[in-house]
Amino acid sequence: MTVRDRLWLFASRAHDDDIWLGKGRANRFSCWSRITPAEGAAMLDIPNVVMIVSDGIPVPYSADAYGYMESFCRMKNVVWSITGSSGFRAGNEENFICHLAEKYPNVTVTAEFTGSSAGIESVLAGSVDIGNSSRNLKDDEKSAGAAENIVAIDGIAVVADPANKVEDLTKDQLVSIYTGETKNWSEVGGDDQAIVVVGREAGSGTRGAFEELLDIADACVYANELDSTGAVMAKVASTPGAIGYVSLDVVDDSVKALKLDGVDATEENIKAGNYALSRPFVMATKGEISEQKTEVQALFDYLSSDEGKALIKSVGLITVD
Repeated sequence: MTVRDRLWLFASRAHDDDIWLGKGRANRFSCWSRITPAEGAAMLDIPNVVMIVSDGIPVPYSADAYGYMESFCRMKNVVWSITGSSGFRAGNEENFICHLAEKYPNVTVTAEFTGSSAGIESVLAGSVDIGNSSRNLKDDEKSAGAAENIVAIDGIAVVADPANKVEDLTKDQLVSIYTGETKNWSEVGGDDQAIVVVGREAGSGTRGAFEELLDIADACVYANELDSTGAVMAKVASTPGAIGYVSLDVVDDSVKALKLDGVDATEENIKAGNYALSRPFVMATKGEISEQKTEVQALFDYLSSDEGKALIKSVGLITVD
């Protein structure tokens, strides 16, 4: 690989530069760039382009939009990054970039996600159609017009080595174990045996959910931090005194699933809201689904179809009826 091959041009798609200059939207089309980023990269002999699209401002030159997008086909690598509130206001941009990605394998389409609150705020502001949230909506969000559409549920099972005599832990006991206060199984009704605390690595979604649900983020004391669900299962299964957490869908007879506050970690209990280590995946809309535009309704129709439910299950989530 040559030095030239490593060069990248970071560009923002030609749009209303007047916003950056503080002129407001009255002069929306007064400051369009005179060349596209692809043309600029070609002039500079740079083979790779990262396109940053913020605020979902529509692609210019709509009559020639596909030609504009396809001007990137000559580049060695193109990363098209959609950020901010592009989902609602980007017009046909999603269609353009999907067309580009399908036609040219050098193009990568990425999306960045903000937190649950930011997504819901964007829905209420009218800047996006759907705001994804991994928590229930707050009363004030509902009062403001946000509709809570739960499309899936995430469940986390607490597991121990199969020889462990403990059947049940309270939520407080689980917190005490993972924060290092409780160190021996005898303190929670088990044998006189040291507790080996196993968890996922920092950055794991399962770890993030587990710690968030127990309100112990950055407070856990782990003996082992492992980089996969399979590694956690194997470690707990083979280590006397071990305890760990895994997605519900992977639990098998190699480990012992513990009850939490007397409730088994089952799909039925999670759907009923009886099991503490679960959280909803919400796709919030402003108003009911029936009030949304056709494309949004079609997405929800897909998620509730057999194919959509199979997709949800394939990533370890629980479907809702």
